[in-house]
Amino acid sequence: MSTCFADQSPTYQPAMRLISAITRGYPAEVTTTFDHDYVDGMIVRLYIPQGDGMQQLDRQVAEITVTGSTTFTIPVDTTSFDAFAIPGSPSRHTFTCAQVVPVGQSTNALAATTRNVLG
Repeated sequence: MSTCFADQSPTYQPAMRLISAITRGYPAEVTTTFDHDYVDGMIVRLYIPQGDGMQQLDRQVAEITVTGSTTFTIPVDTTSFDAFAIPGSPSRHTFTCAQVVPVGQSTNALAATTRNVLG
C-alpha cells in the first residue's frame, strides 16, 4: 500500500479513495485509508487488482450506506468471495491499488453538500 497515493483534498469532490479492507459478509463493509466524505445513496465503482483478492468485486457498481468516516457498506453478499488482502510485497499486479470511485447518486445528496472546494 505504500506505493499508492490519493489526494485527501482534491479539487473535485467526492473523490476516489484507496481501499484498505473489505469484509466478507452481507452487507460487505468497505474501509478506506482516510475519511471518504461520502453520503448515503452514493453510487460507487470498486476497482480491485488481482493481487488483492476478492476479484468478484472488481468493477462492480453499488449504492452505499455510510457507517463511519472511513467505512461504508454495499448491498453485496461477499461471504463466498475470495478474501480481500493487500499484498505485503510487490507483485506484478501492484501497478494499481484497490480503490473506490464515486460514479453517481441515487438520492438528493447535492442538498447535503457541505463545502465548495472551488470557492
